[in-house]
Amino acid sequence: MPNSTSVTEFLLLTFTDTRELQLLHFTLFLGIYLAALLGNGLILTAVACDHRLHTPMYFFLLNLALLDLGCISTTLPKAVTNSLWDTRSISYEACAAQVFLLVFLITAEFYVLTAMAYDRYVAISKPLHYGSLVGSRACAQMAAAAWGSGFLHGVLHTASTFSLPLCHGNAVDQFFCEIPQILKLSCSDAYLREVGFIAFSFCLGAGCFVFIVLSYVQIFRAVLRIPAEQGLHKAFSTCLPHLVVVSLFVSTILFAGVKPPATSSLYLDFMVAVLYSVVPPAVNPLIYSMRNQELKHALKKLFQFSSRSN
Repeated sequence: MPNSTSVTEFLLLTFTDTRELQLLHFTLFLGIYLAALLGNGLILTAVACDHRLHTPMYFFLLNLALLDLGCISTTLPKAVTNSLWDTRSISYEACAAQVFLLVFLITAEFYVLTAMAYDRYVAISKPLHYGSLVGSRACAQMAAAAWGSGFLHGVLHTASTFSLPLCHGNAVDQFFCEIPQILKLSCSDAYLREVGFIAFSFCLGAGCFVFIVLSYVQIFRAVLRIPAEQGLHKAFSTCLPHLVVVSLFVSTILFAGVKPPATSSLYLDFMVAVLYSVVPPAVNPLIYSMRNQELKHALKKLFQFSSRSN
């Protein structure tokens, strides 16, 4: 087994050695980051300022927007500055912080999506009990459980990953610090404990996914019994964005987790990382605002107020 070495910094993946292409990557990532900041920031402001959106569904949407902002702010700023300044180094502490925050935020986001599925299930399948089952206290408890569980997952995986001895250098084949890429640097067989933790997390995620699927089975059964066309349209308009977001989130995370090592390549690993860490935070605001008339109306009022103030 190779000797372990003391690592003080890691070297992240460089997109290209050509300066013009580095600036192109800088512009592309900066544009995506600014779009994500704008979209999620507008949702946060609209939900916070419009009292008609102070409902459980929009409370969870506000939490989702916060988590999306945190997730994309964990990965892209460092990639943007590295492309701009033609560097690839990241300190050991900053790398550990990236791993912790990414695991924390992604885990909490999945639990919030699970809570949102429960909220839609109760609202459509048991509307008469909605106030008692999904009150303000229950919403706060579910949100606290999601953030708390994400925090514990982040601590567990970060401590496990960065306690491993590293024997294969410090070059991380990704544009941010990612657990699978760091495990490749660890000594032989030393990473099996973290693999076990990852398997445990996937089992918990699978349980949440099954809960979401069963919730939507009940939702669709209830929706098909709604006689009025207006009620049917409203049910679909509130459920479909969440279903699209869950599908996007689960499919990218699942592909990243079960991708066979034999098919691994720098380009494929890069695309998978972009799909699960960059795309959802950037497109979630668009998905939620496309068919949501209440959110569109709140954003319109926000723009009108802003224009009058100027």
